[in-house]
Amino acid sequence: MRRRLAEHPERRFLIEVVMDLGRKPLARFPSGDFVLSDNPITTEDIQRATSQVGDFAVDNRAGISRTLHRISAIRNRKGAIIGLTCRVGRAVSGSANLLRDLVKAGASLLLIGPPGVGKTTIIRDIARMLANEYKKRVMIVDTSNEIGGDGDIPHAGIGNARRMQVPHSDVQHKVLIEAVENHMPQVIVIDEIGTKLEALAASTIAQRGIQLVATAHGVTIENLVMNPALEMLVGGVQSVTLGDEEANRRGVQKTVLERKGPSTFSCAVEIISRTELRVHCNLEATVDAILSGRNPRFEVRKISQGLGVAVEAGLVTSNLSETEGQSRIQHTSDMSDITPFLEDVATEENSGQAKDSLCIFLYGISEASVAQGMKQLKMEDTFEYTDNISEADVLIALQSKLKNNSRLQAAARSRGIPTYICKTSSMPQLTKTIESFMSDFADGIDIFESKARTNESEKIDALEEARIAIEQVVIPKGEPVDLLPRPSNILLLQKDLIRKYKLPSERVESETGVRMRILPLQSKTDDDIPSSEDDNDDDDDDDDVNIRQLHGIHDETNGSIFFLDRLPFLPD
Repeated sequence: MRRRLAEHPERRFLIEVVMDLGRKPLARFPSGDFVLSDNPITTEDIQRATSQVGDFAVDNRAGISRTLHRISAIRNRKGAIIGLTCRVGRAVSGSANLLRDLVKAGASLLLIGPPGVGKTTIIRDIARMLANEYKKRVMIVDTSNEIGGDGDIPHAGIGNARRMQVPHSDVQHKVLIEAVENHMPQVIVIDEIGTKLEALAASTIAQRGIQLVATAHGVTIENLVMNPALEMLVGGVQSVTLGDEEANRRGVQKTVLERKGPSTFSCAVEIISRTELRVHCNLEATVDAILSGRNPRFEVRKISQGLGVAVEAGLVTSNLSETEGQSRIQHTSDMSDITPFLEDVATEENSGQAKDSLCIFLYGISEASVAQGMKQLKMEDTFEYTDNISEADVLIALQSKLKNNSRLQAAARSRGIPTYICKTSSMPQLTKTIESFMSDFADGIDIFESKARTNESEKIDALEEARIAIEQVVIPKGEPVDLLPRPSNILLLQKDLIRKYKLPSERVESETGVRMRILPLQSKTDDDIPSSEDDNDDDDDDDDVNIRQLHGIHDETNGSIFFLDRLPFLPD
């Protein structure tokens, strides 16, 4: 097995070796599994391997003295070891460089990520950085000797930081308090906060003004918010009943979820991969956004090829094309309010440029959850995310959130944006929704781009048609005009333009479709022609007379309807 490993070209990137009784041993690399021997593992092989390492604790973990390697045991019902997972531990200096500014500023950091993504490696380098470079008194509470290595002498990877071992995982919260009371640290480093008692101890330490650096299992912050044992780390969650007036003002139900108190940590980091982090510089603002159904603000930090740090601010998923050692920050608009999404129609005419991918607006669903669903379907490179509804091609929303936001529904309808509803934010529901709207664009992005350009051209033609009809027929001749049949979203744009001319209008259904009818101003007094519900019926007679005089409209008209069969040529 050792010889096969030594000959493997990816030996430097070895993740772990798996030895299960009666099976062939496997070496796991980033590229996949590799069989180390054609002979299955025997009981003698297991016994020889366990004799070379330290004692297995209650958590079935052992190590090799003064190294970072971790050996985990699988036991049968009688307690005998029948399997081993030998994880390779590495101290990678510089792995925390992406977070250097936050560490230097004294921010309390919570690192979140699934197992094996590199949380322990980063937290170990942060401890070294704080102790050696910033000369702080650092105390590591090492749950299973992963940070400082096995044995009584800690690994050199933690620098000058001190390490307290935890005899049993059930008493980790007591060791945390003991570390603060007995050793006067400026920084406490904790690995794997997993219980309510540990979260409570961390909250108590934070209230004493000590900088905290900790890890927790989870993919996103939303996982912590919904975890009853760990929600205290992000401030806790409580149900609040609003008054009728406040509920109407917010456009939500009377019972909402809000953050209970201040967060234990000031910043949170979602670890995407070993070279990419998603940083939430204001954890409390992120939690508030999640509870209110909005997309939180964050920074995506990546290590470029030249080990330079590249930073993108906001909801960004595209790859950075940075030169060696350079960095870039892209600022996005504030996502804390829905009002920027409801823009004037005039600005929409300039927002229809062709895109390389579908642009998705999320409401009530985290971008990380959708990205995970995209990754499962192998479509993550096909989409982008936006915080501006006017730029979106697709709206994906949580049903309970969208039904209480009539303004967002109106904005999506007016722009003709297809809306897809998720009953819950679970992964099966999200995957089903993604497959549903992908079937609508089954012919690919190229066809979608041509449709987008066609839709934008149709908007411009429709608005120009209405403008010419108003200025060349309705105002000078005082005659009504029926425009060409259009889709409902185009009709709304035409109606808005007609309203800007202070003219009434109505929808007319015909065999060819629904069209807008532009009525002359004096037809508001006629009983046989109904007016639009959005007309200014309160205007007094003096204003009507003044507007007639301004547009040169006379009362003499035969009331005939002028049909526009084609778009007239534009004047020079």
